[in-house]
Amino acid sequence: MPFLVWSLVLLSLALTALGVCVGSTGFENLIGPLLHPELDPAATAMAQQIVGEIRLPRTLGAWTAGALLGLAGAVAQGLFRNPLADPYLLGSASGASLGVALVLAVLGGGAGMLGGNMMNGGVPLSVFSGSVLVRLGLTGAAFVGAVLAVLLTLALSKGVHHTLRLLLAGVVVGVVLGAATQLVLLFSPDSLQAMQAFMLGSTAFVGWTACALMAGVWVLCVSAGGLLGRVLDGLSLGEATAHSLGLPLGSLRIALVGVLALATGTAVAQTGLIAFVGLAAPHLVRSVIKTTHGRLMLLASLMGGALLMAADTLARWLIAPQELPVGVLTAVLGGGYLLWLMRRNSRGFAGGGQ
Repeated sequence: MPFLVWSLVLLSLALTALGVCVGSTGFENLIGPLLHPELDPAATAMAQQIVGEIRLPRTLGAWTAGALLGLAGAVAQGLFRNPLADPYLLGSASGASLGVALVLAVLGGGAGMLGGNMMNGGVPLSVFSGSVLVRLGLTGAAFVGAVLAVLLTLALSKGVHHTLRLLLAGVVVGVVLGAATQLVLLFSPDSLQAMQAFMLGSTAFVGWTACALMAGVWVLCVSAGGLLGRVLDGLSLGEATAHSLGLPLGSLRIALVGVLALATGTAVAQTGLIAFVGLAAPHLVRSVIKTTHGRLMLLASLMGGALLMAADTLARWLIAPQELPVGVLTAVLGGGYLLWLMRRNSRGFAGGGQ
């Protein structure tokens, strides 16, 4: 495990350095003013602002959001005892989308505040690009919507005692809130363009405040996950075994759902809906090492951070000076990875049957 931890940490550091270099303004146009500030103070100030206020917080924000999603994915897969579970299973994504759609409808689509085109000189004008108050309103709406959706799921499932009922309630809540979001957008067509930016996901306007918030939540969730890892280990052996170990499953399940909701809601509120990171990160860790859930949550978190940071850097580089929405890139790459994984597993089963 220490080898994998250090490998992921070093990979993240390398990706941080790479992420600072990639963007609509080429690195060659930044390195000169940064190395020789006396030649052009104005260009040096601009280069420092690009690196220190835009690229570095965006790159670190991508890591913290990916780390939260990776951690949430490991919790979801352990809680539901299903390797295909992802952080959005309890309806948090649909709740966040509905919250953002409602705020956009109230703002009249955010005309004049939220930007229009997803690509403009390499900088996507997402729903997070408006004034501070608008951004805080959208971020708060996304977080509150995600948390309320999870609470609704818990109410419909009558608690967390039955995992299958909880899973089905999450699916139902996701479908209903998704339909409600489409209904809101139907009556507020001006919100469609800004809503699309949220649905596709973007780290373009993550600043230092958002980084600090996500980092604080990540530390809290990782600490709680380490304490609750034994519960997931017990659940993986079955309900009867977990009870025989003397674990208070009811209260501990509530705590796990709380970690899942907090991590997912915080990431979604800051970056929008980014698919497959939470699903793929635990799988990639398990393909390298077999470990307990306590350690898996930490490793999946580090893996998720590296994955989203790499995807964000790639999204900025592929069609530079413009860029792709990072959520589209993670969906394509994550979907391809899962198809490959399914094909590999089906071959293994076929070989075992001969």
